[in-house]
Amino acid sequence: MNVLDYIKQLRKLIGKMPVILVGSVVILLDDKKRILLQQRTHPHGVWGLPGGLMEPGESTEETAIREVYEETGLTVSSLNLIQVYSGEQYFTVAANGDPFYSVTAVYNTTSYSGTIKINEEEALDLAFFAKDNLPEEMIGSHLQFIKDFFSFTPI
Repeated sequence: MNVLDYIKQLRKLIGKMPVILVGSVVILLDDKKRILLQQRTHPHGVWGLPGGLMEPGESTEETAIREVYEETGLTVSSLNLIQVYSGEQYFTVAANGDPFYSVTAVYNTTSYSGTIKINEEEALDLAFFAKDNLPEEMIGSHLQFIKDFFSFTPI
């Protein structure tokens, strides 16, 4: 069962009660230490890390691998868990009014294979950016994940 069907079924049972949604993102660095970012279709035009929500039965690492492949066409390996983000500051109300708390596992890797291919349902563009030249319109939490990564990891 994909995650959207799962959430729709939950919403039928619980209505607008907040749920906890678990997901993963990947800070994928190329050989120049640039970060792969995705210009998303939702929210339209905003840049973020490749990743998404966990499907029932997946681990956070499996989620990260699947999501990066679905969104970029790249196969990642040798994932390193950087940190898990959760708490009140990750409470969100979706555009449709559904409230949720996100728990996000942030991984990084430099190990990937394949050719970048944009999944047009999820992305407008994919590009590598230097850490000091990130796009202005970014998902706030993803920008924080990147800043924290570079503060934890001297590169």
